[in-house]
Formats: sequence, structure tokens, C-alpha cells
Amino acid sequence: MTAVKVHGGIDILRLPVNQEEHVFPPWHIKYTQSHILHSKCSKSENGCGDKDADACQFCIHTLELPHMPDMVFPNNILTLKHQDGAFIQFNALDALKTVSNGKINVQLACAEAWKESRSESSEYLEEKVKPFDWTFTTTYTGTISNFEIQETNERIDVDKLRRRDKILFYHDLTLFEDELHDNGIAVCSVKIRVMPSSFFILLRYFLRIDGVMLRINDTRLYHEFGQEYLLREYTSREAKVEEIRKDHILEPSSSIEHTKDLYKELSGCATFSYFQQQSRGKGLGMENDVRGRGDGD
Repeated sequence: MTAVKVHGGIDILRLPVNQEEHVFPPWHIKYTQSHILHSKCSKSENGCGDKDADACQFCIHTLELPHMPDMVFPNNILTLKHQDGAFIQFNALDALKTVSNGKINVQLACAEAWKESRSESSEYLEEKVKPFDWTFTTTYTGTISNFEIQETNERIDVDKLRRRDKILFYHDLTLFEDELHDNGIAVCSVKIRVMPSSFFILLRYFLRIDGVMLRINDTRLYHEFGQEYLLREYTSREAKVEEIRKDHILEPSSSIEHTKDLYKELSGCATFSYFQQQSRGKGLGMENDVRGRGDGD
């Protein structure tokens, strides 16, 4: 495994690596990246067993879901550590833990429409439409520790994000992906970019069920160096295909730019600072604001 350790600026033209870490005081930022999870146990038809000290990767990472996505990247991990102990991480297994299991999510009413429009895939659908969320919709917003949560009305300044500041570091990791048996796509990914005065993270779950709907759950984290907190905003949006122009039903990065005004907001916005959380709900219009502060600050 290759590792690159850089303090300060980096060479954008560097070769791809499996592991990389940077220090942008007071933050230490690291990612690891590797191959997909095996689709079955590599040692035994019955699995490795709970007490197998040398269990295979599949058995180590298996969750309580009837099915895992087609592609799961358990070692694709983005980690940020503050010098005072605050910790933020983004990983596939924690993201999949929020997938509904044991009951069908009420938001999956489109399953019948999908089933009717995909009669040629009946065998697949009989297998997939079980009492769990077969779209792998996740409300994951990151794994955190050593944060004090407080209320805030502050929001991320999008004008600052639009500035053409120098990019000191950028990386994009896919956490998991499923092609819904060629009937669409569900993908969860995380991107980070570090500028001289701030960093920005976008964690996105994107769902497209062909001929039925789009759904996008976004978590945005923003921090300005020198501040004692960071901000997190969470939004969940979806729209039926007939509400969106066909030439706008594209991949995640393109579709949200063209369809965001047509989406029905399900979970509203959350603003997370490194450290507050406010929740006020009105049915599907629930809005959460979050702001926090590290223990040592």
C-alpha cells in the first residue's frame, strides 16, 4: 500500500495512491481507498462464524440486511481529526447501518410503479422487494465523536464556496453503489476539498429509479480555519420522473443543479458545526440545525 504524507500544499498532478494524509493545522485529514467487498464468504459456504479470528472481509463487514449493494467499499474511508480530539469519519459500513431493515419505508410507495414498469425483471423484483429498503437509502451524515452539540441558525455561506480559491487538496471516494439490476442506480459518495482558508465536504446519496423517481440526500460540512466550530447542513429531496425534464435526468452532479427547485424536501436542512443541533419538525418539512464545539476549545 502506498502512502503520501504532505504538510501544507500538494501537487495536484500526483499519481493516484491508496492512502494519503495531510496536516492543515489544527486538522489532520486522511483517506484510505481499496477494492470492493467480496460478494460472498471466501472461506466457507456457511460463512466464517462469529468466533473465527481470521474471518474473511465479507464476514467481517456483513450487516443485518437481506442484501448488500452490488459494490461496497469498506476500506474507502475519509477521516478528519482535530488536535483537541474531535473526530469525523465517513465510511460505507456506518452509512449502510441507517438503511431501513425489517419494514418497508413509506417513501417506497414507488416500488409498485417500478414493478409494473419492469415486468421483464419480475424474478429480480420478487427477490429485491422484501421488507427492507432495497434502494439502500441512507440518512447517514458522518461518524463523529468528542463533539458538543449546540443550537444555531447559522448556515454555510455558498458565496464563499463559489470563489475560485486555490485547491490545496481534493479527493472523491465512493462508499457504495448498486445498479438496481440495470433499473437505475443508488450511490453514496463523499468528496472533500481544502482551500487556504477553509475546507468543504459533500456526502451524497443519489438514487435514480428509471421511469419512476430521483432522490438526493446531501450532507455538507464547512469549516473556516481559525473558527472554533464547523457547520453541517443536511437536505433530503426527491421528485417523480414526470416532474423533471428528460434532459435533466443525469448523473448526481448534474441532475441536482437542474432539478433542485422541483424536489420535495423531506427532511429539510441541518446545519452542523463542529459541534450544535436544533430540531423543529412539521411533518415532511422538518428542519434540523446543528452546530458544535470541540471539547478542548
